[in-house]
Amino acid sequence: MEPPENSLDSDGSKLETAERIILRWDSAATDGARGKMIFQSDRDEVDRFLRAVDEIQRSLSSVSFSSSSSSAATSAATVVDEQEVKANSAIQIAMARLEDEFRNILLSHTTTFEPDSLFLEESSVSPSLCVEVGEDTTVTTEEEELNSPGGSGSSRLTRRRSSYRSTSSIREMDLISPEAVSDLRSIVQRMVAAGYSRECIQVYGTVRKSAMETIFKQLGIVKISIGDVQKLEWEVVEGKIRKWIRAAKVCIRVVFSSEKRLCEQLFDGICTAMDETCFMETVKASALRLFTFPEAISISRRSPEKLFKILDLHDALTDMLPDIEAIFDSDSSDAIRAQAVEIQSRLAEAARGILSEFENAVLREPSIVPVPGGTIHPLTRYVMNYIVMISDYKQTLDDLIMSNPSTGSDPNTPDMDFTELESKSPLDLHLIWLIVVLHFNLEEKSKHYRDTSLSHIFIMNNIHYIVQKVKRSPELREMIGDHYLRKLTGIFRHAATNYQRATWVRVLNSLRDEGLHVSGSFSSGVSRSALRERFKAFNTMFEEVHRTQSTWSVPDAQLREELRISLSEHLIPAYRSFLGRFRGHIESGRHPENYLKYSVEDIETIVLDFFEGYTTPPHLRRR
Repeated sequence: MEPPENSLDSDGSKLETAERIILRWDSAATDGARGKMIFQSDRDEVDRFLRAVDEIQRSLSSVSFSSSSSSAATSAATVVDEQEVKANSAIQIAMARLEDEFRNILLSHTTTFEPDSLFLEESSVSPSLCVEVGEDTTVTTEEEELNSPGGSGSSRLTRRRSSYRSTSSIREMDLISPEAVSDLRSIVQRMVAAGYSRECIQVYGTVRKSAMETIFKQLGIVKISIGDVQKLEWEVVEGKIRKWIRAAKVCIRVVFSSEKRLCEQLFDGICTAMDETCFMETVKASALRLFTFPEAISISRRSPEKLFKILDLHDALTDMLPDIEAIFDSDSSDAIRAQAVEIQSRLAEAARGILSEFENAVLREPSIVPVPGGTIHPLTRYVMNYIVMISDYKQTLDDLIMSNPSTGSDPNTPDMDFTELESKSPLDLHLIWLIVVLHFNLEEKSKHYRDTSLSHIFIMNNIHYIVQKVKRSPELREMIGDHYLRKLTGIFRHAATNYQRATWVRVLNSLRDEGLHVSGSFSSGVSRSALRERFKAFNTMFEEVHRTQSTWSVPDAQLREELRISLSEHLIPAYRSFLGRFRGHIESGRHPENYLKYSVEDIETIVLDFFEGYTTPPHLRRR
C-alpha cells in the first residue's frame, strides 16, 4: 500500500524545516555559526536544534521503513530517496555540531579543584560536593549532613548502584557542574541513536583523560618507573609513601568514584556497557600508573628499616581494596583489581621476609668491640625499639604472620621451647624469639670484656632494659606474656648477683677474722702485723674497685640505686663490724692513718660514685 501523497508532503516540510535549523549551525558553511555554541545560546534555540535532530532521525527511520516495502510506488520511492540523501547530509552536519558541543560543554563545565580541597578526611568532605547515598543504605546523622540530597543522578541509577554507593568511605564529587549533565546526556542520546557512539566515547575519553592528568598533578602523582623508584634513597621514598597513601585515597574514593558516577549519569541506559567503556577509557591508564609506585616498593630490596612503611602501604591498600573492587567491578577492569590484589600480596610477603631476615641479622650481628662501661648496647636499643614498633602493628601482622619462627638445629643458635608458650600466636612467638636471639648475641658480646664483673654488669643492664621496654608497652607486654617476662627478670637479677660475687667476695674476705688471732700468745691474741695487712689489702682493693667501677655505667637510676643498696648491705655491716673490733689495735700502733683510711661514713659516700659512668675516676670523697 502506497503512503498518501499529502503525508509525504507533510514529512518533507518537516524535514526541510529541520534541515534549515541544522544548516544554520553548520560551522563549515556558515560564518555566523563558526565560533558560536548552541548550548551557550537561548534555551529555545537548544530545544529547536535537538527537535530538528530528532525529526531527521525520525525521517531516516521512516525512510528506512518505506524503502523496505516492496509495494512502494516508483514516484514515492524517488521522493524517499531524495529525503534520505537530505536526511543523511543533515545528520552528518548535526553530529559534527553535537560532537563540538559535547566537547565544549565537557571542557567549559569541568569543575576545578584546589589540591587542599581534595586532601580532606572523609568526615570533613564538603556537603555541596557530595551526592546522596543509595536508598538502601543506613547513614548516621553526620553522614546525612555530609551527603546532602540533590545529586543529579536519577533514582533508577541510584537504585542500580546501591551496593556500590553504600561503600561508606566513598565520597563522590561533581566533576561536571550538575546543570551541564542534562545537556550532555541529551547529546549522548542523539549521537548514539545516529550511530556515533564511537565518536562520543572518543571525545569524552580525550577530554576527561586530560582532566584526570590535571588532578593527578595536583595530587602530586607523577609518572615514574619502577626502576626510578628503586634508585631513590629510602628517606626520600618514606616521604613519597606518606604522600602516595594520602593521594591514593583521594584518587580511589573521590576522583575515580566520581568519574564512574559521571559516566553512569551520561551513558547508562543509552547503550549497552557504554558507561563502563567510557569510564575505563578515562581512568585505566591513570589507575595503572597510580599502582606503579606501591608495586615498585613491593619488589624492592628488603631491609629492616622498610618494614613499617611497607606495612603502612599494605594497610592503606587493604583499606582501599573494598572501594577498588566496588568501583572497578566490571570485566573490563579485571586488570586493575588484579593488580591491586597482587601488590597487596607482595607487600605482605615482603613484610614476612623482612621480619625473618631481621631475626637472622640480630642473631648474626658481628660487632665485638665492648661498649664502654657495660652500658646498654646500641643493638639492644635498636632491636627493642623495633619490637615495640612491631607491637604497634599487631593487628596487621597477626593476619600476615601465620607460622612459628624457624629456630633451626644449628648449635650456634639458641634453643627455644615452644611447649611453654602454646597459647601464644605466631607473631607473639616471633617477638619472643627476637628477644631470645638478642640475649644470645649479648651473651657472646659479654665475653669480650676482660673484667668478668663488667660482663655481668653489661648483661644486667641490657636485659633490664629489655624488661623495662616490655613493661612500658601494654601491647608488647601482652604479647610477650608475664611467664617470659619473669624469666627475663630472673636473668638480669642473676647477672646482678654474679657481679656482686665476682667483685665483692674477695674484698669481703679481707674483713674476716681468720688468720688474725695468735694462738697461745701472752699478747692481746691479735696479730697486729696481720691486721695491718688486712686493712691495707681492703683499702687497696676498695680503691681499685672505686677507680674502675665509678667509670662503669648503670643508666637506669632505680636499678643503679638498687645495686648500690644491695652491695652496701653486704659491705657496710662487714666493714663496720671489722673496724669496730680491730680499730683499737691499729690506733695504738705507729702511723694508724696509713691503715685506718676510711670511716664507715666514707665508705657510704664513696659507694655513691659507683656506676655513674664517669669519664675519669673521681677523687675519693672522704668526710
